[in-house]
Amino acid sequence: MNVVTLIGNLATEVELRELPGEKKVANFVLAVDRTGTEGGADFLRVCAWDRQAELCTEYLAKGRRVAIDGRLRSSSWEEDGKRRSAVEVVARRVEFLGGGPRDEAGADVIPFEPVAGAA
Repeated sequence: MNVVTLIGNLATEVELRELPGEKKVANFVLAVDRTGTEGGADFLRVCAWDRQAELCTEYLAKGRRVAIDGRLRSSSWEEDGKRRSAVEVVARRVEFLGGGPRDEAGADVIPFEPVAGAA
């Protein structure tokens, strides 16, 4: 079973791209703190699709804390004669945690729409 759940802070701004067929993808890097005595953080590329991508672009910014549920996707390619590989998180759900916009009463505005059939 390929399932991953992460909580961290955006290390980059969200980058939205529009693809053929009215598809949209948002990409960003998530910094996830390491636990224990080693400290530091792991930096993971995350992609979200379609409506979730639009919401991420609208409401997230570098430094914002989020929870991600999704799956890992690996890819490999050849570049300049060298074999390269990467692993990214394909978000099924992005939950916006504290530090975002607030409504008139001072409550956090946290939009969420579940993804139906993410790529």
